[in-house]
Amino acid sequence: MEFLYEYGLFLARAVTVVAAILILVAGLVAIGSRQRAVHHEGHIEVRKINERYKAMGDAVRSAMDDPAVVKSRHKAEKKAAKVAAKAAKKARRKTADKSADERRKRLFVLDFDGDLRASATDNLREEISVVLSQTEEGDEVLLRVESPGGMVHGYGLAASQLRRIRDAGVPLTVAVDKVAASGGYMMACVGERILAAPFAVLGSIGVLAQLPNFHRLLKKHDIDFELMTAGEYKRTLTVFGENTDEGRAKFHQELEETHALFKEFVSVNRPALEIDKVATGEVWYGSQALDEGLIDEVKTSDELVQERLADWDVFEVKFVHRKSWQEKLGLAAEGALMRLGMRLWQRDQGPHY
Repeated sequence: MEFLYEYGLFLARAVTVVAAILILVAGLVAIGSRQRAVHHEGHIEVRKINERYKAMGDAVRSAMDDPAVVKSRHKAEKKAAKVAAKAAKKARRKTADKSADERRKRLFVLDFDGDLRASATDNLREEISVVLSQTEEGDEVLLRVESPGGMVHGYGLAASQLRRIRDAGVPLTVAVDKVAASGGYMMACVGERILAAPFAVLGSIGVLAQLPNFHRLLKKHDIDFELMTAGEYKRTLTVFGENTDEGRAKFHQELEETHALFKEFVSVNRPALEIDKVATGEVWYGSQALDEGLIDEVKTSDELVQERLADWDVFEVKFVHRKSWQEKLGLAAEGALMRLGMRLWQRDQGPHY
């Protein structure tokens, strides 16, 4: 009995500490969210991928070759760089007369790492605005998207941002290296071309909603729950109230309507797709997705970038928000909780992802 008493006391202390930590994290998340709503300052980071791969290649060659050969090559490269700089300076004077066929084309690479709320949309909209202000005839955009989907309105806005690229007449390629399901595929289908790795997961063109109901538990403990609404269908299903068959039917009707909008959006962007065949909520791997018409080619984003490095200038564009330490800590805690929730949600979707 003494052991049980000590163990119970220890357990109570542990629960108290955990509860205090959760309250602190929730407070930091709230602070971070408020600051994020007020401060939208940030900056664009642009990295030329050509130079990155050239530097890595030089490092490998320097380690493999004889020191004398490396020294000789460095001298030759410096001499060639001077000649190229002079030629570039002379070419800049004739830029006004230079056609799109004569200049090097540019590929702008963007990344979208999706969560349940599609919160990366804020960065994506800034990146697209900057890129569209700099694109010229012949330039293209590559979006590397990774997302298992999430909230309808969040991914709807993300897809609308991508539509801006198409409407501006700039070719858009979407590459999926791991997963673009549900809302992730809603974004991917906006691209003129969709590439996917052989084992990338695509599809899941469906709508899901699930919530627990604690009404019977509250009733068992004689706890009343009051919910006041104005409007017949202001609230169909609740977490704490008693749900009715009429409410369930209305909720299911809303899911079907959302699914119909999803199917229509995909059909508009990929008219050759047999939408009723693929809009069953199923997912397919890259090679299977090609057979179903969900993608245009089985290829990784790295392959496409490598193909363009020789003749194109490839730029990686990223918008970075300026954050205080409170916001960074709050976002880190929020991200951890979101990832935990997403992991639990994905585990419920079966063995695919």
